[in-house]
Amino acid sequence: MTDWVKIAEDQEVPKIKVNATSDVPATSAAASAGKDNEPDVVDPAETSLLIKILGKGLVNTKQSLDVQQKNPNSPLHSVKTFEALHLKPELLKGIYAMGFNTPSKIQETALPTLLADPPQNMIAQSQSGTGKTAAFVLAMLSRVNTALNHPQVLCLSPTYELAIQTGEVAARMGQFCPDIKLRFAVRGEEVDRNSKITEHILIGTPGKMLDWGLKMRLFDIKKVRVFVLDEADVMIATQGHHDQCIRLHKMLNPQCQMLFFSATYDKEVMDFARLIVSEPTIIRLMREEESLDNIKQYYVNCKNEEGKYNAIQNIYGCISIGQAIIFCHTRKTATWLAGKMKKDNHSVAVLSGDLTVEQRLAVLDRFRLGQEKVLITTNVLSRGIDIEQVTIVVNFDLPVDLRGNADCETYLHRIGRTGRFGKSGIAIN
Repeated sequence: MTDWVKIAEDQEVPKIKVNATSDVPATSAAASAGKDNEPDVVDPAETSLLIKILGKGLVNTKQSLDVQQKNPNSPLHSVKTFEALHLKPELLKGIYAMGFNTPSKIQETALPTLLADPPQNMIAQSQSGTGKTAAFVLAMLSRVNTALNHPQVLCLSPTYELAIQTGEVAARMGQFCPDIKLRFAVRGEEVDRNSKITEHILIGTPGKMLDWGLKMRLFDIKKVRVFVLDEADVMIATQGHHDQCIRLHKMLNPQCQMLFFSATYDKEVMDFARLIVSEPTIIRLMREEESLDNIKQYYVNCKNEEGKYNAIQNIYGCISIGQAIIFCHTRKTATWLAGKMKKDNHSVAVLSGDLTVEQRLAVLDRFRLGQEKVLITTNVLSRGIDIEQVTIVVNFDLPVDLRGNADCETYLHRIGRTGRFGKSGIAIN
């Protein structure tokens, strides 16, 4: 926590490569070879980006919301229709054009507070795919005064790609509001040092936002009315970003509306949130027990890797309906298993942490289309990715943490890749 107050370097820390490439430099090849034997670590920013891109609609979460208000005496309002929010007709038209008919659970609870007058600060948690991006984007668009030609809304994302995703949502929702101007503050975007930024909404990464606002003074941060921190859990995991966020926050007007969104809230994230958001309304998901009633779990005793492979072959012969995901602990094991299965003329795909996001999307698209029946992967696919036709999950290696202890949470997430949407599934260990 104390390192948050250190002076941060004014540079972006992009963590995701999007452009697929087949040429691997010798130095990076040697480095990646060492990683092949290590547990494949999940990058939260990459996972978030994959879920956003793959999202085919809203996730209908059954989790209850725990709402803590800054003023407990104030009645909590929720809405069942977008019309009840009394939005500008152009914004309402944009919402319907995006395919939203009624508000999701997070939207019906959060939007009345997000749009309230006077503005209220919020810390909100909602799992990926539940419509939280659309919720805060609607608040951003609603707060813009088009008569003023300067930045009024800042929205921070941890990476270039996530900023672009948010910008695309804003552009679609605001497609019937031509007077609202939006600009990306990301790498590759250049501005004349002698000019001033006149767009109403800036969406980007902390480093570029600091450059434009503090170093180059291209806009007056004191005039910003809304400050949004998206993917806050990822932001804290990215070195330097939390320092940059605090530096930006210190320059904001005390009356600026602070909106803080995250998929998860451990103690560190919540401490960070409370540090930069004063008197917030807090919306959190109630922790629910994983429901595994529709997933049958089995185990097979195997003496060694070859024994595991023989068991896999026996299982493979039984997959008559649907598809299977096989989880391995390391990239090396995943590559070895895929090689053996391909040699035995099985149609398999491999997805691990050494692929770029673009390459992973290509693999997942082929798997969704049924071009491969079996997907061999690591923990990079253990959370958040829903593929409806998956009926079997196999743990070739049971998940363990860095100390070698059983990782029960990852196990639940892994086997949760089957039995989706109320269907029955099978998990074999």
